[in-house]
Amino acid sequence: MFTMKKSNTPLILSIIFATFAITGSVIFLGLQMGKTPQAPSVEIGSQDAIEKGIESYIAKQEKAQRDAQKNQKKDAAEKAKNVAPVNEKDHIRGKKDATITLIEYSDFECPFCKKFHPTAQEFLTKNSEKVNWVYRHFPLGFHDPLATNEAEASECAAELGGNDSFWAYTDKVYEKTRSNGRGLKESDLVDIATEIGLDKNAFITCQESDTYLSHIQQDIQDGRRAGITGTPGNILRNNKTGEVRFIPGAFPLSELERAMNELL
Repeated sequence: MFTMKKSNTPLILSIIFATFAITGSVIFLGLQMGKTPQAPSVEIGSQDAIEKGIESYIAKQEKAQRDAQKNQKKDAAEKAKNVAPVNEKDHIRGKKDATITLIEYSDFECPFCKKFHPTAQEFLTKNSEKVNWVYRHFPLGFHDPLATNEAEASECAAELGGNDSFWAYTDKVYEKTRSNGRGLKESDLVDIATEIGLDKNAFITCQESDTYLSHIQQDIQDGRRAGITGTPGNILRNNKTGEVRFIPGAFPLSELERAMNELL
């Protein structure tokens, strides 16, 4: 007996519906011709044939989906090779000469980025001799204007307090935001700056100047060239060999370490 899978229910219903539609058309045609409609004859064993046909069709569709997913992953892995190497504009957490860099393209208002942030922190802590972490901006349009404002604010924090202030500010934003573009008020961005010891007036002046908007847009363009389409978009790069691993999404620590070990 053929058993329908839950995920294939719409397909089966469509086939059944089509069968009834055809049968109804035959009956209607018979009435129009003034003849008594005859129900279509069903040969013995035809039910098995239908079920086998359905099974074959579903199997082909599932294989096509698997092949498409494999091709997408392959394309993403190829594009990830275009990721810009670590440079002087990057905010680096950890040893600058680490063999492996976690390059994260992220959005301060993305709930998955908020979830991933402590995972990346743990990854760096556990592998501090081998790994460093670079944060690049990829604010998504539907999280704006707040996501871009937060990205600019983090750059202002770096301008006023250096690399450590960038990371302190970043940690605080992820700690405090509720995400999805409504996580913080504009005044909260100033409060975070003063909380980590930055000059309030200087921070406001920087934030209102839009000085770093072009830098953020450049990060987005670089990310797209590397195949980033969503956040967090993570690429692990071996800085000695240039080999990369593309890890899209808020994957667990075990996945990061597996990719790291492959690169090493």
